[in-house]
Formats: sequence, C-alpha cells, structure tokens
Amino acid sequence: MSYRDVASKQVLIWSCTTVGARMPVAMAPLALVFLVRERPGGYSLGAILATAYAIGEIVGAPVLGMRLRPDRARAHLAVGLAVGDAAFTGLGVFPDAHPAVLAGFACLAGAAPAAATGGLRTLLTVLVPERATAQALSVESIPTAGIWAVSPAAVAGLALGVASPVPLFLGAALMASSVAGLWLLPADWGTDDTGGEDRTSVSLLRLLTGAWPVYVMGAASLALLGLAELVLTALLEQRGVGVGWSGPLLTGMAVGGGLGAFVHGLRSWPGRLRTRSVVLMAGTSACVALAALTPHPAGIAAALVVGGTLQSCAMLTRNLSLREALPPGALAAGYSVMYAAAGAGYAATGSLAGALLKVVAPSTAILAGVGLTLVLTGVGWWGEVRRAGRSAPGAEPAVALGSAASNYVAPGPEGPAIGGRGDAERLL
Repeated sequence: MSYRDVASKQVLIWSCTTVGARMPVAMAPLALVFLVRERPGGYSLGAILATAYAIGEIVGAPVLGMRLRPDRARAHLAVGLAVGDAAFTGLGVFPDAHPAVLAGFACLAGAAPAAATGGLRTLLTVLVPERATAQALSVESIPTAGIWAVSPAAVAGLALGVASPVPLFLGAALMASSVAGLWLLPADWGTDDTGGEDRTSVSLLRLLTGAWPVYVMGAASLALLGLAELVLTALLEQRGVGVGWSGPLLTGMAVGGGLGAFVHGLRSWPGRLRTRSVVLMAGTSACVALAALTPHPAGIAAALVVGGTLQSCAMLTRNLSLREALPPGALAAGYSVMYAAAGAGYAATGSLAGALLKVVAPSTAILAGVGLTLVLTGVGWWGEVRRAGRSAPGAEPAVALGSAASNYVAPGPEGPAIGGRGDAERLL
C-alpha cells in the first residue's frame, strides 16, 4: 500500500480547500477568548462565547449534514461556509457588542459551516480509487493535525502582536477561500444510494441511528484529546512546571497525531476494526493516565506524543467503521453526526474535569476523565458486537441498514456494508 493513488491535482485542491474550512474552526475558541479578555469579566465571557460556538457546531453538524445530498452538496456547503464567513467577520467588526449579540454570532459561526467536515471527507473518498480509501482518510488527518498544532500560536501571536479581532478576520478570509476552492472541485459527487423507494422503508435518520456504537467510540476518541488540552495547564502547575510549556506539549501531541495518521496509511493492519479501536483507545487512555501520574516534564511530553499518535489512528478506524455501517449515500450525514458526537465527547470530559478541579487535584481529574472514556469505549464496543451478531447469517437484519438499499448488505461479524468482503479487507 502507498500514497501514490491519492497524489493528484484534485486532492491537492481539496487539501487547500479543507485547510481554509477547518483552520477557522481550530482558531475560534481561543480567538473568542482573546477577543473579549480585556472587557470586565472577559475570561468568563470568552468561555461563554466558546461554549456558544461549540453548541452551534454540535447542533449544526447533524441537522445540516442530514440535508446534504451528493448531487447538490457543493452548493449546500458553499452557503454554509459563506454564512460562517459572515459570522466570523461580524465578530471581528463588532468586538464591543452586547454579549448576547456576540454569542449569537459565535453560535452561527459554529453551526453554519458544521456540515463541511462530513461533506469534504465524503468528497475526498470520491476523488480517489476505492482501494485507496484508508490512505485518503490518513491524508485528511495529516493536515488536520498540522492545523491544530499551528492554530494556538497563530491566534496568540496575532491577538497580542496586532489586535484582538485579527484572528477572527483571518478565519473569515480562510473560510472565504474555501468557498472559492469548492468551485474547483467536482459538482456532482455521485448519486444518492439511500434514495428512491428505499427511503419509504428506512429513513436516513434510522440509518444514522443504527450506527450509534461508532459514534460513541468516536466521542470517546476525542474525549481524551479534550481532557489533555483543558487540564494540562493545571497539571503542569501541580507538578511545578512552567505553564508556558503547555503550548509546546500540545503541539507535540498534534504532531504525534499527524505522524500516526501517516503511518496508519502505509499498510494494511490486522484485526477487525472494532477490535483495533478498543486496543488503540486503551493505549491512548494509558498514555493520558501516565501523563497525569508522571512527575517529570519529559515523561509528560513523551506520553502526550504517543497518545496523540494512537488517538489519530483510533479516529481513523472509526471513520472506516462508519463506511462499513452506512451505504455511500448516507456517509456525508454520518460523518457530520460523527463530528457532533466527537464534539460532545470533548465537551463532556472537559466539563467533568472542570467540575472536579474544584475539589480534587488535576491529576485526579484527568484519571476520572480517563475512566469516563473507557466506559464510553466499552459501551461502543458492546454495541458493535451486538449489531454484528444481529447481522450474522440467519439472524434478523441489523437496524442500521435493514433494507435501506437493495444492493448493499448489512455487515456481519467480518463482512462489509459496501462492495463485498474484498473491499473491506482492502480498507483494513
């Protein structure tokens, strides 16, 4: 296996478009804090605005993602990104507006472009041969890791060195560039394979609901990332380490994620996807727990880098599992729901850790978050095993697929939902 099949002009254009769409997302929470930090109660207001932005994403991703259709998705994504561009611009132009107005802009900035992640991921898999799907998803993760590594430094540098609204103006400019990039990519992404008379028996909502174990595991995989990001500064203070090291440590974690995505795409990996997910999540949990327990900065750094590597691989297996669980026409909506679920997992562990920090040490709060993540992982694994058992030959068809498309079969314990067993083995 190699990356030759994904090396094309169209994939390069897609990559530039994706950077324009996703970097504003990575910049937004910190940019909102810097926007209002000099106002009375600025840090609290910044946290409220960041929460409003996250709520917009969590609500907007599934609602708008379910409305995407392969034959009209480009126009839908362009409108969402354009509205998000306007919301980012509004935040930068009116930094002294009433908090309710800023919260409205923040929520809109999160919600309007929230379906872009699922839509662009689906488009990428259309641009490459079926055999290169795993490599394509790895290619997607590599620039994403770079974005999350660069964004905090870019926001802090521009806000402190130029002016507090500048990061939001940059986000607006990048989002506008992504709208332009969409028009250099194919307009027709294929036909809606969940459509026609099949929709009368199984709705898209039922299809998506049937894949719930994949979403739970996806939420667990990002929960650990949120835990590390939100509690790291407090942990460093507990260990007597300068809090200024939090930025480089998180950058190292993001770089590890990019490295993990690259390595994941170099070869086939043994085992069922759900089993690999559990192993990778257990490894990531162990790394985060080690970072919480070790007293040495070097140990914390090493644990976070390795944890980031394993976490990115876990997320890739979740995306591949979703391709097995849903027919092609439902993938854009499925990826959008996954995006919302991952955001919810991030918020859940962050909220738990934040509440616990008031009564326990940071290291204990991290360990509690790791425990919650392991519970989510176990629930997701149990759900996938149960669904696979119902889909076995002679058993009742799985609710996730049912009769949604006559040319697709429900996944058995090892079988795929698309294209037969051979295609699934190539994805592994």
